[in-house]
Amino acid sequence: MLRTYVSVVVSTPTPAIAVHGGAGRWDRDPERVRLVQQILREAVEAGLRVLASGSALDAVVEAVRVMEDSGVLNAGVGSTVDLSGSVSMDAGLMYSRTGRAGAVAYVRYPRNPILLARYVMEETNHVLIVGDAVDLLASRLGLERHPGPSERVRRMYEEAIQRIARGEVPQRFYSKSISLWLSKLSPGTVGAVAVDREGELAAATSTGGVFLKMPGRVGDSPIPGAGFYASKCAAASATGIGEYIILYHLSLRVVEAVCSGADVAEAAERVMADFTSRYGRDTAGFIVIDSLGRAYGAYNTQAMPWAYGTSGKIEVRGL
Repeated sequence: MLRTYVSVVVSTPTPAIAVHGGAGRWDRDPERVRLVQQILREAVEAGLRVLASGSALDAVVEAVRVMEDSGVLNAGVGSTVDLSGSVSMDAGLMYSRTGRAGAVAYVRYPRNPILLARYVMEETNHVLIVGDAVDLLASRLGLERHPGPSERVRRMYEEAIQRIARGEVPQRFYSKSISLWLSKLSPGTVGAVAVDREGELAAATSTGGVFLKMPGRVGDSPIPGAGFYASKCAAASATGIGEYIILYHLSLRVVEAVCSGADVAEAAERVMADFTSRYGRDTAGFIVIDSLGRAYGAYNTQAMPWAYGTSGKIEVRGL
């Protein structure tokens, strides 16, 4: 199991934020690594600017928006495609001050699904809205429209479909396709967790899902307790194989472990070990932050690039 920990020795809340770019196999090309690290740093910097006077909720939304707009990570503009060649995205967030969550799933219209998820949380009575109905809502709200698959994603999709047509695809094509995606592009989900000067916490997660997923498939990212969770003592954002994360309620479990009194690192390590014992390696990762601003990144995959920032300090790890 791979894990990293950032500890800030304080007794009162220290505004802080952590972000991740997805757990999985990563292209270790030096230029690629530099680009991903730069995006994570930019996301943390954006979150810290917000935390200077704003809330943890504002901070995680802004950090995730930066990653969605990067075009490099598998969220927002950089999202992958399903078997039909279409982009469909999921996103969710939660805020300790209100105890509420908001999420959207199988959305195609918005450039930034995290903005739509926030609207669901703050302006509706619901937690999760999906499909055409929420796309219509995004349109009526005047949110910026998604540009569609990037040229890089479209080329990979066309290559895969051509292989299928030629009968060159082995029986386990789905797993091989995922491996191809993970090695050449970005493993998946992006997320952020933060604590503000008032000690309130927030978590947010956004994804384009799995390459060549079945149309209509929804992963863990918009499911409270699975892809994200925030309470008064901790917040977490998960990444990996969504079906396993949903069944295990990964984010909820690590938050509850911290709330039970365990140190954030101890809690995260224990939960990650149990998750791995059930579902095996190369399945997931998460970031978690507690109410004092101490953050931890744990993953059982090859890598999970993540970054942490607080006043005068930014660290990028996991890649």
